[in-house]
Amino acid sequence: MLPADVVGVVLAGGRATRFGADKLAAPLAGRPLLHHAVLAASAASAQVLVAVAADAAPPPLPEVAVPVRVVRDESADLGPLAGLAAALDALRATRGQDRLVLLVVAGDAPYLGRSLLDGLVASLGPSDAAAVLVDGDAWRPLPCVVRAAAAAPVVAAHLASADRSIRAVLRTLRPAIVDEAVWRTWDPDGAWRGDVDRPPDLAAARRQEAT
Repeated sequence: MLPADVVGVVLAGGRATRFGADKLAAPLAGRPLLHHAVLAASAASAQVLVAVAADAAPPPLPEVAVPVRVVRDESADLGPLAGLAAALDALRATRGQDRLVLLVVAGDAPYLGRSLLDGLVASLGPSDAAAVLVDGDAWRPLPCVVRAAAAAPVVAAHLASADRSIRAVLRTLRPAIVDEAVWRTWDPDGAWRGDVDRPPDLAAARRQEAT
């Protein structure tokens, strides 16, 4: 697929209740936590959409080589799926929208490497609607890639249902599965699995940066 068809989507609309503060603004390695995910997505995409909560102030964004813009969840407290829906809505009038592939990452994941994200995008076969990475005995919903045309109606249906999760959307799309033996060739240490949910996670990430 052409790089121009890949849109990075950074999900940054969470309330961070387990962290107790605006974790995406917390500094890590000299920049806000959110910037790490935006930089990673921008390296593997032609443009990046940062999905924030409906009532959130626009976050400061890093300077990158591709266009980056903020989109807002239409409804509060609907979880990460609302961010994916906001990104799909923002792309609705985009030329060639039926060819677009969304590279969806969490805003609190600071260790997403270019090789891993490129590999995940490349793993999406012509007949696949989505692709995910295996972690242990199961696959994880983020990061993932989804075809915009296939995902849009499924996301809308799940937002109106009792199961408003990205995992449920992916199950419906029946994703291609990238086994650990494959993604280890892109990310030998499995760094992509690291995220920041609580203050101790951030402290651990800072210690890792310091070594």
